[in-house]
Amino acid sequence: MPTIKSFSNFFSQTDSRILPYIKTVTDYLTQNYNAKCYVVGGAVRDRILGRECKDYDIECFNISIDDFETAMDHLGAQGVGKSFFVYKYHDLDISLPRTEKKISKGHRGFEVSLAVKEKEASKRRDFTINALMYDIQNEQILDFWHGLEDLEHKVLRVVDENSFVEDSLRVLRAMQLASRFGFKVEKSSCKLCQSIALDDLPKERIFIEFEKMFMATYLHYGLYYLFALGIGQQLLSEHMEKKTFIVLSKSLQQSQKNFVEKLRPYYFLFICKKYFSMDIKDILDRLGAPNSYYKKVVIPPTPTDITLSFIAELSLKEGIVEYVGNYHADVITIAKKLDVWNKPFDRGVTPTELMREGFSGKALGDELDRRTKEKIKNLKEK
Repeated sequence: MPTIKSFSNFFSQTDSRILPYIKTVTDYLTQNYNAKCYVVGGAVRDRILGRECKDYDIECFNISIDDFETAMDHLGAQGVGKSFFVYKYHDLDISLPRTEKKISKGHRGFEVSLAVKEKEASKRRDFTINALMYDIQNEQILDFWHGLEDLEHKVLRVVDENSFVEDSLRVLRAMQLASRFGFKVEKSSCKLCQSIALDDLPKERIFIEFEKMFMATYLHYGLYYLFALGIGQQLLSEHMEKKTFIVLSKSLQQSQKNFVEKLRPYYFLFICKKYFSMDIKDILDRLGAPNSYYKKVVIPPTPTDITLSFIAELSLKEGIVEYVGNYHADVITIAKKLDVWNKPFDRGVTPTELMREGFSGKALGDELDRRTKEKIKNLKEK
């Protein structure tokens, strides 16, 4: 029997644009087909944690496949994974409960069957905190795997070892979930992750999970489980000594308070790259990172001695707010002193002014460069 927890105000914090869609779907399925509808997965977890959730998954029991497809057609829902019984209705994912069995290599190599019971369906989930179900009609949370307890103790625990090992992506999910929520991976679950080969994962899938970690609040957790779960060794051919980890972990924690939100995806790799043995370009290649990462991360590290001239030269084209090393306290102080946080360095002269003085072509560019260097030189002398 599951643990049952009443939760009458579950949707009180739901986006007002999403709530009508949930009501439309569940009312139609319950009234016309006597279906039983549950919110499942991360939305339940996030609601209990008091976090905002925009991605809702609705799982529908007590309805046949034919009736379900007819209902989806009536609602105008689009099939996005029909072999997995999944439809998209506005911002909702609507699906039938299912079980999955690995039959071939790769993240798509699963045989899918319809599940009948709630516990059977929840067993396919990766971690207990993601296996919680919210009974919409009865306003109750169903917990078959002690997920509520693990949420309270901030623990990631595998639901079912046999099904977990069939999807290697779940090892990366453990890393990114730990870094997003500040949770620890339970000991036996950690060992299980270490035993799973990651050589069947396409780069696109790898990068999606890594980027979730890069965007997370607890980057030092992501760093720890990058190595503790064997991901760094398998995917990046990297390992890290304990002393190095401690130094880097502290740097990540201390720096994060100064992160600029739009650059958040890039800070982790920029800060970590000098501690990795592999060249950062090779790491980005292995992760399948988009071009924006190469532009932001593949640049010289911030020097130990941060000078006025360094910041001035760095800001000749744009403000320091665009520089991924802008989390450093000295960078912030000097950038604001030179008034280059949100705008380029003032060279003291513009191309238009030089044209008025008679400069043109290459001579104009050379003179602009000369005067810029002269102004930066004068900064050093102050």
